[in-house]
Order: sequence, then structure tokens, then C-alpha cells
Amino acid sequence: MELRVLQYFLAVTRERSISGAAESLHLSQPTLSRQLKDMEEELGKQLMIRGNRKITLTEEGMILRKRTEEILELVQKTEQEITVSNDIIEGDIYIGAGESDAVSLIAKAARKLQAQHPDIHYHISSGDSIDIFESLDKGLIDFGLVFDTIDTSKYEYLKFPLKDTYGILMKKNAPMADKEYICPEDLWDKPLIFNRNTKDGGLLTTWLRKNLSEINVAATYNLLFNASLMVKEGLGYAFALDKIINTAGDSNLCFIPCQPELTAEMYLIWKKYQIFPKATGKFLKIIQDVVDSYPTN
Repeated sequence: MELRVLQYFLAVTRERSISGAAESLHLSQPTLSRQLKDMEEELGKQLMIRGNRKITLTEEGMILRKRTEEILELVQKTEQEITVSNDIIEGDIYIGAGESDAVSLIAKAARKLQAQHPDIHYHISSGDSIDIFESLDKGLIDFGLVFDTIDTSKYEYLKFPLKDTYGILMKKNAPMADKEYICPEDLWDKPLIFNRNTKDGGLLTTWLRKNLSEINVAATYNLLFNASLMVKEGLGYAFALDKIINTAGDSNLCFIPCQPELTAEMYLIWKKYQIFPKATGKFLKIIQDVVDSYPTN
């Protein structure tokens, strides 16, 4: 498959019609139709169902659309890295980050580097570790900020000097809202909302002393803001990290820490044997300096 044809296919998925895509691409409709038909024949799969007014993607077409977006994004990123002049430090740095107060260290490093090299630009995408590892492995991001155990055969890492504290996000009028701490047994009969990465034998289930099948998992999430909306609606109690959701002022939510204390260590990771462009290498040096100079007390 040629990149050009993949771009054509993506245009059709955006316009949802071959005629609209042909107009946006400045191609004749028969030419575009022929290119798409050739691609389907090459793959041996029907990618779209052509209706009277719009096209509908088949399951294989939806897979190709997702992969095409990733491929074209990676091509663009690669072109940017290669075409930067040797005499100029500029470019784009892509970081995937879990929801954590530790992002402030990344922002601090970016600000310091910006003062030296204002033509470096930063792109931070939020997601959980599933999203971050997938994007990192595909080369779509340069760094990931994660809480998970690190596979040191695949990744280099920088341990951050911060720990996030786990607690329970609940409504301020919940029966347990007046407690100073939440203990495992307080939750055994409650509807709970977990991050989708939660597994038996993991940090949270070990703390709970229960397997997931033994408790009421009301819902799962990958971004805590979405979980907070479920809590507001009374769906359940959410395991959450502190300092992420505002519980002050007129918020109807509160955060109560776990007892025994439950904390998560954070790591900035990147692919092993990665060869960075100048801008990305400069950022790594700055973030290492920021971490080394961070007060330990």
C-alpha cells in the first residue's frame, strides 16, 4: 500500500463519501474509486460499503482507518525529526502521561528548556498505562509517565521523586464521608469504580484483600475525570489518586485516603536503545536535572 492511497482512504472516511473526498483531494471520482478498489483487491478485504448517500466502513475498514491514522502521524513525526537543521535545536516532543501531579515536573522541565530553545514544542496526551505503552511501542510518543512496574528489557526509565497517594473519591453526603481514612473492609460491600488496568494480585486488589470476583465492580475508567462524573451520579466509590479531582469549595465530592497507606511510584520511560533528535535529547537532560535537584523532604 502506498502512503498516497492511505491518505485517500482517510479522506473518504472523513468525508463519508467518495464524491466529497474526491473534491477535497482535487481528484476525479472515477480515479479515486479505482484507487480504493485496487487497495481492497490488494488486501483481499472489503473496506467500505457504498450507499446512495454515504459510505460505511466494514470491521476491516475501521481497523485500517485506525492504523492509517497512526501510520501517517508517525510519518509526519519522522519527517519533522529528519528535516530539522543541524544548527538549530527545534522540533516537537510527544509525551503520554497518566493523570498525576508529577506532570508538574514535566512542565517545569519544558519551561526551562523553552527559555533556551523557544522553537521546541510540547504535545502531552492523557491516558492510562495501556494507552501509553501502546503509543510508546508504536513510536507515536517519545516518553511516557506511568505508575506500572517497568519492563527494563524494553524501556529505560527515570524514577520521579514523587509519590501519589491512593484514596476513595465519594460524594460528601456519602455514609463514609466523615471518616479520616478508608480501610479495606469499609469497601467490601460497596459498589466500586476501578481504573480499567486493575487486576487480581495488583496493587489495589492486594490492598483490598479481595479478588475482583468477590466485590461489586460497578464500573471501570481510564481517565479519572470520567470516574468523578460517575461518582457524582451516585454510581459508586472510585479508587483515585490525590490532587487530580478538585474536591474543595462547592464541589460535592470528597477524597479520603486509604489506610494502610497506598501509594504509587511514578516513572518517566522511553524505548530502550532509542536514538533521540536533538530537541528530545535536550529535554531528557533537563528533566534529569529537575529530578536530581528536587527536594527529598
